[in-house]
Amino acid sequence: MTSDLIGRALVHVDAGTTDMAPGLLEVPLSYYRSAELFEAERAMLAITPIALTSTAQLPAPHDYVVREAVGTSVLMTRGADGTVRAFLNYCRHRGARPAAGCGSSRRFACPYHAWTYDNEGALVGIPGKEGFEGLATSDHGLVELPCEERHGLVWVVLTAGAPLALDDHLGPLDAELAAWDLGAHQFFEERSFTASVNWKAALEAFAENYHFAYVHGQSIIGMNTLTNTGLFDAFGPHHRLCFPSPWTEAARDLVDPPVLDSLSLIYWIWPNLVLAVTAVGAEVIDILPGADVTQCEVRHGLLVQQAITDDETRAGFAGLYEAVHTALRVEDFAMLPSCGDGIRHAQHEHMVIGRNEIGVQNVVRGFSRLHGLDLVD
Repeated sequence: MTSDLIGRALVHVDAGTTDMAPGLLEVPLSYYRSAELFEAERAMLAITPIALTSTAQLPAPHDYVVREAVGTSVLMTRGADGTVRAFLNYCRHRGARPAAGCGSSRRFACPYHAWTYDNEGALVGIPGKEGFEGLATSDHGLVELPCEERHGLVWVVLTAGAPLALDDHLGPLDAELAAWDLGAHQFFEERSFTASVNWKAALEAFAENYHFAYVHGQSIIGMNTLTNTGLFDAFGPHHRLCFPSPWTEAARDLVDPPVLDSLSLIYWIWPNLVLAVTAVGAEVIDILPGADVTQCEVRHGLLVQQAITDDETRAGFAGLYEAVHTALRVEDFAMLPSCGDGIRHAQHEHMVIGRNEIGVQNVVRGFSRLHGLDLVD
């Protein structure tokens, strides 16, 4: 894989070219505007495996993370047996949330009446239990969701009893993700925010580097990546983009150079996850629908390969994360709400996706297949 990717990238670097789609793609504005399509996307997300956290955020028994996803609160825990489980984070009594945030705990007590659950979801405490005589506590634990830990990520289906089918979901991408050993990475930081743009339009920003010189020209992203130059490879519905850097040239005469010393790899994992793998580690960018068709929820985390053993190392990663997050928040997500405004108010019929935006075309085609849309090439 290494020599093939670097060799292909150097051809584009030399020629000033990029992988291209066969033709232009016209995308009707209704693709982004439609409340009906938005609800269908939410319904799809309720039965599709999505990565809600990382192995690195649950490193030890009794660790837990609470995550909000598509309007659902999910509690993920690592039990004493080392197994990660996921539960709907709603008390079986009156529905309040027993857990919040993240940390380490063997028990979760509902803040309303202190019904208490262990980290395997079992109901283990009811104050004033004489008022609930006859209640089978074994039948009133937290509702468990389908969950599997694989490739350093915790995959969850938001519907209890639904199939997980992660082999089918990942398909040919499964072996590709295994190669990066993300489960051995260390969690560094994560931030979340809401943006005023349709979630599909936000995903498109991470499926091309055509915009890098214009949006990121003065930041870490623009300075470390060649604009409008890259490779595209599909893995079923998912894809991988490979972006050359100014030092890709140095790999030309090396024998089997490490791919991450020369290229940044950007994966889109259908339907919502962007995974950027570099020599430092992996950025996890999770984009999900917000409250309505005009909003999205963004989670940006960093996993690192090098162990953080001293203040100097931590400070170095902090500076890197701050620079990248600033580029994401202050550059990408300063621009994207204006795109959202254009989507809402424009009076032309369609967006035009270029041949050089082959990753964007793949994202659009994925959702178009979901909706049965017949797009114009």
